Amino acid sequence: MPFSSTMAVRELPLFPLPGLVLFPNRPLPLHIFEHRYRIMMNTILEGDRRFGVLMWDEAAGKPSSVGCCAEIIQFQRQPDDRINILTLGQQRFRVLEYTRENPYRVGLVEWIDDDATNKDLRPLAREVSTLLDDVVRLSSKLSDQPIEIPDDIPDLPMELSYWIASNLYGVPEEQQALLEMQDTYARLERESEILSSTRNHLAARTVLKDTLGNVGGLDD
Repeated sequence: MPFSSTMAVRELPLFPLPGLVLFPNRPLPLHIFEHRYRIMMNTILEGDRRFGVLMWDEAAGKPSSVGCCAEIIQFQRQPDDRINILTLGQQRFRVLEYTRENPYRVGLVEWIDDDATNKDLRPLAREVSTLLDDVVRLSSKLSDQPIEIPDDIPDLPMELSYWIASNLYGVPEEQQALLEMQDTYARLERESEILSSTRNHLAARTVLKDTLGNVGGLDD
């Protein structure tokens, strides 16, 4: 179900998650066990199956103000009333105000999009894709295990930027910053910096590994 451009603001049930950032078009499986969120999911399943995912900001002790709407595309109820759900990220939003806190948070949100640009994003997107290939190749060499890049990586620059951001593991604050950006070029540029740094680090480790391996071979 596409979003209506006329529905710029709406109320949305909100689900804060520590250390997790959802991006548009990315899947998110969840196991719902807490009572208030079981209530929330049962209510959502009777409606449009959408709710907002917000990263819980540990430092601030509250949810981030920008998140991503999730749509439930599959669900399975357990005998004890827990629910396994599979969601897909939809449009990003900004929380304007909280309209309810109990039994779960509900907020008035506005949808946000990347700003229109006249820049040609394709060269930067190709650069990011090349850097990703390098990182995967070097990671595979270091681990001595084949690592395959998925076939479904998006070609379009904005969608690619979301895919890259969603796969930056262990850096939720960086992911949140990328989610909040409304400039596709800036997001890709930051991802290029991250991947370049990662590639250089992996390349140095690869040289060290090869050097030590050669020394070990000479000793033999």
